[in-house]
Amino acid sequence: MLQALKQWVAPRLGIDLGTTTTLVYVPGKGVVVHEPSVVALHEKERKVLAVGNEAREMLGKTPEDVVAYLPMREGVIADYRIAQVMLATYVRRALGSAAFIKPEVVVSVPAGVTTTQRRAVVEVVQQAGARAAYVVREPILAALGAGIPIHEPRGYIVADIGGGTIDVAVISLGGVVAAHSVKVGGVKLDTAITEYVRKQHNLIIGQRMAEEIKMTIGTALPLKKDETMEVRGRDVVSGMPRAIDLSANEVAGALQRDLLAMVRAVRDVLNDTPPELASDIIDHGIALTGGTAQLRNLAELLTRRIGVRTYVVDEPQQAVARGCGVILQHLGTYKRLFATKPGVSLGV
Repeated sequence: MLQALKQWVAPRLGIDLGTTTTLVYVPGKGVVVHEPSVVALHEKERKVLAVGNEAREMLGKTPEDVVAYLPMREGVIADYRIAQVMLATYVRRALGSAAFIKPEVVVSVPAGVTTTQRRAVVEVVQQAGARAAYVVREPILAALGAGIPIHEPRGYIVADIGGGTIDVAVISLGGVVAAHSVKVGGVKLDTAITEYVRKQHNLIIGQRMAEEIKMTIGTALPLKKDETMEVRGRDVVSGMPRAIDLSANEVAGALQRDLLAMVRAVRDVLNDTPPELASDIIDHGIALTGGTAQLRNLAELLTRRIGVRTYVVDEPQQAVARGCGVILQHLGTYKRLFATKPGVSLGV
């Protein structure tokens, strides 16, 4: 009863603010919001028409005066006002009947954000209705959400691959030993597919079709038994609708440049890792989190290229949000440990 009263009086939320997807975690309930980071806006009237799934359905299909905005780009805020509208909507949905009480919020940021970018996240979250906002780097949250014992005197490596970035970090004793963030993720893979289909098949496809291709037949390595799917778009020359059969191995080839950028990001962090932690990393392997970690054969590609066992954690897309939940359970301890004031990093 007392715990329930505390949650009602001072609600707490965890927000995984992603380039393509935003998740909101509520203690005791888990992930209650899991929707696209998209807002549909009527430009002339400056009126919000839809947020999340409904807005995503409008991508590429809206009239000229209706625009579907993606307020996040490569892991950071690209449109402050639209991001605020989106977050305010998701905070209200998460809190439900308690929406009139301003919550404390733990929010994720990429490992490589600047102080200015971090401050922008805090301000947007507070403008969206938070009483206090605390930012934590995504690899830390991803590791906590994956159940990795980061406070032990051992080395662990996590690669969080989202829509806009890959964030790689070696973690030991609760802190980041080495980290690297590269602006390549699911969106870049979608773009690579779009460009390949246009150049090789003279077919123009939209972002949603590219994403569907990635999720249906996408693979990081060529398949011994190839697969195909029908892809529909607009002919470059005639402008008429046309369909083609696209193979999985074609997609694998189209993705290689961006996938190798991910491999380099992991290698760069390993090169910066103290040799004392190397044996731990060999023992524990490389943990993949984030929605893009679900790309078929990506873990196998990293294993082959780097020589260290790589695996995808359970429910990788929710790992950061679950990590927020771990922080929320011990928020008082984290705040005392790092002498943190609302609006600044928790130090992890």
